[in-house]
Amino acid sequence: MVAKNKYIGSDFDDFLEEEGIRGEVETVALKKVIAWQFLKEMKKSHITKTMMARKMHTSRSAVDRLFDPGNESMTLQTLNKAATALGKKLKVELV
Repeated sequence: MVAKNKYIGSDFDDFLEEEGIRGEVETVALKKVIAWQFLKEMKKSHITKTMMARKMHTSRSAVDRLFDPGNESMTLQTLNKAATALGKKLKVELV
């Protein structure tokens, strides 16, 4: 008898929920998207991480933490400082 894969036909969110990791996976994915947006804007504006740190009045290592998806200490204040340093506004939405 061949064992059936219980996940065939289900959606990925169901799998993550059953494994108890949906929140963690979504948080890491969201942080990666935010980091990608900041990096994209920095590249567009020819701003290095060192320059970004100066504009944010912080250290280079603090900027590095902005791009670390494993860092759980990122605050809205830091994200807002980064956005302001790039001449952008931070927008947070619930969907």
